Amino acid sequence: MTTRIRGLKFEENRKNAMGLEFYDLSHPWGLGQPCWPYFEDVKIERLHTMARSGVLTQRITTVMHSGTHIDAPAHVVEDTPFMDEVPLPHFFGTGVVVSIPKKKWEVISAEDLEKARPKIQPGDIVIVNTGWHKYYGDTRMYYAYSPGFYKEAGEWFAKKKVKMIGTDTQALDHPLGTAIGPHGPGWPNGLLPQVNLEYERETGRKVIEDFPEWEPCHQAILAKGICGIENVGGEIDKVTGKRCTFAAFPWRWTKGDGCIVRLVAIVDPSGKYRIEKGR
Repeated sequence: MTTRIRGLKFEENRKNAMGLEFYDLSHPWGLGQPCWPYFEDVKIERLHTMARSGVLTQRITTVMHSGTHIDAPAHVVEDTPFMDEVPLPHFFGTGVVVSIPKKKWEVISAEDLEKARPKIQPGDIVIVNTGWHKYYGDTRMYYAYSPGFYKEAGEWFAKKKVKMIGTDTQALDHPLGTAIGPHGPGWPNGLLPQVNLEYERETGRKVIEDFPEWEPCHQAILAKGICGIENVGGEIDKVTGKRCTFAAFPWRWTKGDGCIVRLVAIVDPSGKYRIEKGR
């Protein structure tokens, strides 16, 4: 019986009475969770077990910037909203999943975003598929070698006045524009100094020359109240190139700097579904 119910649950993401299709754009989360280079491991403890207590109760110790998660403006920019202060409409709406394939250390430019299709519109929730979600894991490939946004992309998003953005990479900024490079908590050699030396060997330039600012994409979008989702994945390829409706509601965590979130893309093939009028 349990197996049959579990199977039906996943089938129902596509076939349900509402006529909607649901796509999970989140990575699975749990023990052994990939973590950013300076975060402690996720801890999950069973306080009660079925065998001992007849009930299962678990305790989780984690940072909120773990797995697929959303950054609140206050995560990076002082005197901006915390997680519970961001208005609910920011976490729900229509938008696009665009394909912008990138290789090791490449930067997503404003031109890339301008050319992306479906065309990005003001007010859109924008999810960018670089192809890097396929490398998601406890690896240097994913965390240190990924492509990413930088200052130009952040300023483009802010100027475009999008509602929210998401990326299938390790952060809203290129890894060498984070503390992995010689910035912020990573100053002066970076959290992964050998990666910085590798960049210099491969390019003939120092990281600080090509990435002089610390998390400028974070700064540009969060200062404008545009929240960002990192580590997007799951079924992202199934909705890439499509306009969708998105939902990604965080906890109502007072003074929260971010939150683990389940990002869902919703498609209405018939166009018949309507939200209730409240009458």
